[in-house]
Amino acid sequence: MDSKQKEPLIHLTKRGGVSKKKAMMIRVLAVIVALIVCAIVTGLTTGINPLGVYSSIIAGAFGSARKTWITFQDVSILLIIALSLTIAFRMRFWNIGGEGQVLMGGLGAAACMICLDGKLPNAVVMILMLISSVFLGALWGFIPALCKALWNTNETLSTLMMNYIATQLVLFFTIMWEVPKGSGKIGIINQNSHTGWLPQVFGSKYLLPILVAAVVTAFVYVYIKYTKHGYEIRVVGESPKTSVYVGINVSKVFIRTMLVSGGLCGLTGLLLVGGINHTLTSTIADGRGFTAVLVSWMAQFNPFAMIVTSFIIVFMDRGAGEIATQFDLNQSFGDILTGIILFFIIGCEFFINYEIHLRKKTTKKEEAKAC
Repeated sequence: MDSKQKEPLIHLTKRGGVSKKKAMMIRVLAVIVALIVCAIVTGLTTGINPLGVYSSIIAGAFGSARKTWITFQDVSILLIIALSLTIAFRMRFWNIGGEGQVLMGGLGAAACMICLDGKLPNAVVMILMLISSVFLGALWGFIPALCKALWNTNETLSTLMMNYIATQLVLFFTIMWEVPKGSGKIGIINQNSHTGWLPQVFGSKYLLPILVAAVVTAFVYVYIKYTKHGYEIRVVGESPKTSVYVGINVSKVFIRTMLVSGGLCGLTGLLLVGGINHTLTSTIADGRGFTAVLVSWMAQFNPFAMIVTSFIIVFMDRGAGEIATQFDLNQSFGDILTGIILFFIIGCEFFINYEIHLRKKTTKKEEAKAC
């Protein structure tokens, strides 16, 4: 019998190092290929001119001044949540509870707005809203971290389960505070008094979340890269055993980091309830807690790269809505195009990190020599 093993057709090797320029070229090529595939899918399934679809995507995000502001506002909210989760991700603590932490932050803000209306000055109410939102968000991060530190529980499951508890708590208080009774919703909170409504910056109701996102981006970058706590987060993420060896209290790092991560998510809940929607619902986070996981991973935990990934996702999401309106298609078609583009963007990371080699053809003389 021939005992010689046949060489595989495809052989993968890890790239030693790719320059930033080459990596950027691969990403740009991935986007171009994704747009071509989207054009083919659009033409085959709908018969609509793909260029018209692409122009409607742009119009959905930037078709008017109001749409432009809303796009950047949505980018800011998604970015803050992604940055919050990234702090935990850097130490390999998989915080999937961003949705619940945002909801609890919103619940804290709404409670202050409803219960303290007319009882305290507006400035005091807003300070208490900030404290309550950050505290409840941090609490929702603290509980899974404590379980991980004491009993080494699976943080993915525990943070995910906390989302369901937060949702049910919001639903419970929605019924308690519903206006009018029997409606099943709270409605606009303090519509007449505006107690707890966050102030407009330079006369714009859209600018505050954008400014907060800029501050949080700078904070997370400095916190992770230049502080002692950030150093401990990185060491714990790279090797928990090494952390113990150098004297780092891993349990303490887990708890402290999740307090920061949850607190920032709670801050997002404050912005949504007090600054944007002025109401509380169980869907106020709108799935951003899960989308932010994708944003963070696509950016490879780089705070500044997350600005780009957040923008891409929000841009495509708003464009999908415009496609549905302009061409009388349902939202799912826009989501299909979004999925294709994200697939290529994520997939190109494989080609940045790995190189594909095909099996070389061997001549009969080479085969005979090998034998």
